[in-house]
Amino acid sequence: MSNTTITIINREAELLVLFNHLIQVFSQVFDGLMWIIGNIGAILTCIVFYRPIFRKSPCAMYFTASSFSQLFVFNFAVFIRMIQYGYNVPVNSVPSWFCKLRFYIYYVSGASARYSIVFAAVDRFLCSSQSTRLRRWSSSKVALCFIIIDAIIWALFYIQVLVFFDVKNDKCRIHVADIMIYFNFYLTIENGFLPIIPMLIFGWLTIHNIQRSMQRLKAREIIDGTVSNTKNQSSSPSRKEVQLHKMLINQVIVYVILNLPYPVYNLYRTYADVSSFTGSRAAIDTFINNLCFDLIYLCFTLTFLNFFLTSGMFRRELKQMLCGYRQRIVPIA
Repeated sequence: MSNTTITIINREAELLVLFNHLIQVFSQVFDGLMWIIGNIGAILTCIVFYRPIFRKSPCAMYFTASSFSQLFVFNFAVFIRMIQYGYNVPVNSVPSWFCKLRFYIYYVSGASARYSIVFAAVDRFLCSSQSTRLRRWSSSKVALCFIIIDAIIWALFYIQVLVFFDVKNDKCRIHVADIMIYFNFYLTIENGFLPIIPMLIFGWLTIHNIQRSMQRLKAREIIDGTVSNTKNQSSSPSRKEVQLHKMLINQVIVYVILNLPYPVYNLYRTYADVSSFTGSRAAIDTFINNLCFDLIYLCFTLTFLNFFLTSGMFRRELKQMLCGYRQRIVPIA
């Protein structure tokens, strides 16, 4: 055996060990932190947005629905990925029904979480519109209807997961090549590009509506003087609505940045015949694929932090909620 061949084999073995180690460390540390922080953040977000000041706001209702769905993502995707790659738990050596149910819950909850943010973007556009007819669509009743419809649609659509996914050779996935290509292509569109487009469009339209409203208010103040300024305060957005606008815009920015890598790499995987990868190439693919998924989970994990840093009203309600809870559990001396 030549020295060149030995060098190649050694380099291949080193790469395999390196990326397997990286996969394990990332799963233990990164996924572990996201699982803990994500669950706590999602629960706190749901509680804060259920408080009276936010409860009837349609945008807050969409945020609550998204955070509630994220709980299932953290516990049926992040947790399982953590124990599988981080602690070598054979999660694929499970009954077929658990394989199907696990991915079904993950895909349904992930889609519901994403499109609740899309609906929140649409709601902010409607709420900031100068048209009375459009503003009427920004209501808690409409939000509740869309949240229910959204959940039903994805629950029905992803029934295909219960049909196509199965356990074979200790691998829980779709085992028919043509169906796998179709499903990966669909995920690239539904999970990646499709929600990003309306988020960006309605986010931009909301900013445009807010700017036009501010320009009108300033023009009226200049023309009519201080009297008009007092009258127009009632037509300007409330502090709560302004903060919800900011939370939504920041959430859209984070979503776009952290969710774009997955559909791009998934397109590559769809047409690169990943099943033929072996050795270090397979390990590198697993590492990059896991990293793309982790960026999606990181987007959900940062939801609470975004709301906390963006909104003083959110922080105040959180503080009051925690203080009230502390007073209930700590006995008075």
